[in-house]
Amino acid sequence: MESVYDAMGGDDGLRRLAHAWHRRVMADEVVSHAFSHGFHPQHTERLAAYWAEALGGPATYSEQYGGESAVVRMHSGNGPHEEMDRRAVACFAQALTDVGLAEGDRLYSVLYDYFAWATTVSLTRYADSAVGVPAGLSVPRWSWGGLVRG
Repeated sequence: MESVYDAMGGDDGLRRLAHAWHRRVMADEVVSHAFSHGFHPQHTERLAAYWAEALGGPATYSEQYGGESAVVRMHSGNGPHEEMDRRAVACFAQALTDVGLAEGDRLYSVLYDYFAWATTVSLTRYADSAVGVPAGLSVPRWSWGGLVRG
């Protein structure tokens, strides 16, 4: 069976999606606050590499940029921010449409579910402090059936 990564068009498709999402969040008055301190010049390329790894593609993110523990630490210690998360997910839904996916299509739904889970569950585990984030976490994998366990 084709991976979600392949169905999205591999690295190129995920880079297009990352760019579309980044444009959307930078235009959102609430979500853009997360980037007010600045961001890496290759933010969207790194984000696309992270999504690629999570969705069945190569492990480029973990091999080159630090892996899941670094991602979780980066998103930790800011307290709960449900409104920002909700709006980030809404920006992602808009970005899916921007890259040509239609709401209700299987690929749209799988990507939306992945992003909503990653944003509201996976990256919120250490909302109060990054101190407890363990080293060596693996990027969670997502497939057509959802989170890949074990």
